[in-house]
Amino acid sequence: MDTPVLALTRRVGIGRTRSPLPTIAAENMRQLIQLRWIAVGGQLITILAVNLGLGVPLPLVWMIALVALLALANVANILLLPRLTITNSATMIALLLDMAVLTAQLHMSGGATNPFISLYLLQVVLGAILLEAWSVIVVVCAACGCYAWLAAHSAPLVYPPKVFANLGDLQRVGGWISFALTGTLLGLFITRITRNLRARDRYLADLREHTAEEDSIVRMGLFASGAAHELGTPLASLSVILSDWRRMPAIANDPDLASDLGEMQAEVRRCKAIVSDILQSAGEPRGEDMEKTAVTDFLDETISAWSQTHAVLPLDFTMEGLDRAALVVDASLRQAIWNLLDNAAELSPYGVGFRATRDGTHLVLAVTDRGPGFPAAQLPMIGKLYQSSKGAGHGLGLFLAANVARRLGGRLEAGNRPAGGAEVKLILPLSPDPEQER
Repeated sequence: MDTPVLALTRRVGIGRTRSPLPTIAAENMRQLIQLRWIAVGGQLITILAVNLGLGVPLPLVWMIALVALLALANVANILLLPRLTITNSATMIALLLDMAVLTAQLHMSGGATNPFISLYLLQVVLGAILLEAWSVIVVVCAACGCYAWLAAHSAPLVYPPKVFANLGDLQRVGGWISFALTGTLLGLFITRITRNLRARDRYLADLREHTAEEDSIVRMGLFASGAAHELGTPLASLSVILSDWRRMPAIANDPDLASDLGEMQAEVRRCKAIVSDILQSAGEPRGEDMEKTAVTDFLDETISAWSQTHAVLPLDFTMEGLDRAALVVDASLRQAIWNLLDNAAELSPYGVGFRATRDGTHLVLAVTDRGPGFPAAQLPMIGKLYQSSKGAGHGLGLFLAANVARRLGGRLEAGNRPAGGAEVKLILPLSPDPEQER
C-alpha cells in the first residue's frame, strides 16, 4: 500500500496469513479520510481568504461550524476504523456526508455560481470506483439533486465595490483553482485506490491458484490412499517370503546373500511404514497430527532414517544455533525433507549437503547438491505442480514441499549456487523458547 498523504491516519499492512480483502476496504476508507482532511483545510483557508482577504460577507459561524463537523466526523472515523468492518454502505455514507457538507457550504457562498461546484465530480468519480452499481446510482442522483437545489434556492454573494469591479477575473481564477484542485485530487487518490484494488485482484488470483493446488493435492491424496490399500497385500506377502528365505540354510550360510536379504527386508519395512503413514494421514483431519518438538531431535531422526537407505551417498549434515529451538511438525514435513534430499541425491551422486540454521524466529533448512543446477527459465516456477527439468510428470517433490512449508506458515526458496549446483531452502517459523512463553 502507499504511504498516507497525511500523517493523521494509521496504516495497517496486509499480512501473509490474513485475508487482505477487509484491509483493502479499510485502506480505501483511509484514502477518503485523507481526502476529507484536505477538504477541511481547504474549506477553512478559502472561507477566511474570501471573508477577511476580499471582504466578501459570509456567515462565518455556520460555515466554520460545518468545517468543525467534518473534522469531528473524521476523528470519529479514525477511532472506529480499527474496530469496524468497512462495507459498501459505509463508504457510500461517507461520500454522501462529504457531499452534504459541500452542498451546505456552497449554499452559503453563491450556490451554483460558486466555481468550486465542480468538486461534486470528485465524489461521483470516487463513488464509481469504490461502490457497487446501486450505490453509484445513489451518489450520482444525490450530486445531481444537490446541484439542482443549489441552482434554485441559493442567493448570490454580495461583493464589495472593489471586488465587484474585478469580478470576472476572480471568477476565472476561481474556476482555474477549482479545476486544478479537482484534477490533482482525482489523479492522486484514484491512483492510490486503483493500487489497492490491484492488490485485491492479486490476492484473489493467488487464492484461486492455491485452491487449484489444493484440489490437485486432494486428488493425489485420494490416489495415494487407494494405492496404499492395494500395496498392503503384496508388501505383506513379500515380507513373509523374505522371512521364509532367511531361514533357508543355503541363504543363511552365505554372508553375501544374507546381507542382501537383510537390505531387502529393510526396504520392505520402509515401504510398509510409508504405506502406514499414508493411510494414517488419509484417516486424520489436517493438523491433528501436528506436535511441537525440539528441532535437533526431529532433524537427527529425519536425517538418520534417510541415511539408512542411502548409506553409500556422502551427506554433509550440519546444525548451527538450534540448541533450544522448537518447531511444530507433522509427518508431511519429514516426507518433504526426504523428497528434497532424494532430488539432490538423484542429481548429485557424489554427495549432498543439508544445513540447518536459525535466522531470527525462523528455521532455515538448506539442501545443496553438486549437480547442474536449475535452468534459469525454471526458477520462477519452482514449487508449481509438475514444473521440472526432468520432463513431464516430474516436479511433484518440490510442489509438495512448497505446500507443506506454506501450510506450516513458511515458504520454499530455490536458486543456483555460485560455485555450481542448486540450493533449495525450507524456511519455517520456530516456536517460542520455553523461557519466552513464561
